[in-house]
Amino acid sequence: RTRLTVVPQEPFLFEGSIAANLLFARPGLTEADLLSAIDTLDLRDWLDALPDGLATQVGQRGTQLSAGERQLVALIRASLVDPDVLVLDEATSSVDALTEVRIAHALERLAQGRTTIAIAHRLSTAARADRVLVLDHGRLVEDGTHDELLRSDGTYRRMYDAWVAATTT
Repeated sequence: RTRLTVVPQEPFLFEGSIAANLLFARPGLTEADLLSAIDTLDLRDWLDALPDGLATQVGQRGTQLSAGERQLVALIRASLVDPDVLVLDEATSSVDALTEVRIAHALERLAQGRTTIAIAHRLSTAARADRVLVLDHGRLVEDGTHDELLRSDGTYRRMYDAWVAATTT
C-alpha cells in the first residue's frame, strides 16, 4: 500500500470527519501531522474555509463535500501515504475551473520526487506532464512531450486544436 497509491476519479470517503478520512491512510498521525500535509499541498485556505476544519463531517461517501473537495481529501490522503508511485485516475474530471487550479497546484507538490501516472482526458492535465502517451481505442498512437506532440500533426494536436477552439469562442 505504501509503494503505490491510486487517487480514483471518484474517491471513496467514509462517514465521519475529514481528519478520520485522512487518518485512514496512516493511523496514529497527529493533528499537527495532518496540518503539515495540508500545508505542504498549499490547501490550508481550503481547510480553513470549511465549517469545522478537520472536524468537518463529510457525510456517507463524502456527500457533504463537492466532487472537487472529495478529490482534495483524496490527494491529502495520498500525500500521507507518501508512495513511490502515484496514479491519478481523472483527478480533475468533475471539478470547476477554480477547484481544478487548486488541485493542479496540489498535484504539482504531490508529484515531486515520485513517479506519477496521470490518466486524463483534460488537456490541461496532459500539458503539465513530462511525457504524454496518447491512446486511441486502447492503442498507443503517440508519445512525446506536450510541445513535441503539438508540433506533429497527430491525434494530440487535433484534440488540442479542438479544445482551444471550444474554450476561446
